Amino acid sequence: MADNKNSRDKQADDEERRQRERELQEARDRGDEPEPINDESTEQLGELDEALEIHTYPITTDELIRAHGGREVETQDGAKPVEEVLAPVNNESYESADDVRNRIQGLLHR
Repeated sequence: MADNKNSRDKQADDEERRQRERELQEARDRGDEPEPINDESTEQLGELDEALEIHTYPITTDELIRAHGGREVETQDGAKPVEEVLAPVNNESYESADDVRNRIQGLLHR
């Protein structure tokens, strides 16, 4: 290809197109990745967050309430006990601290 303005413009356009394609492919590849845990969630859960890390799993909602029901978590309306936050939940089973965090966060953000 001759080195003239048209060929340089075409090369630049081709490079921009390839860059867009790379970015789209990277986004597709990341599409199956789980969302990172929001750092704000550990602040909302306070001491409960640390307690969840050292707990033995699986654990049910009832066991969780017996163990940590009195601990408070931050809500939009102020602090609430875990027992009150989990009140609408049937006796579910959680396999990890992340499962519990996700459930509580989901209830807090309703």
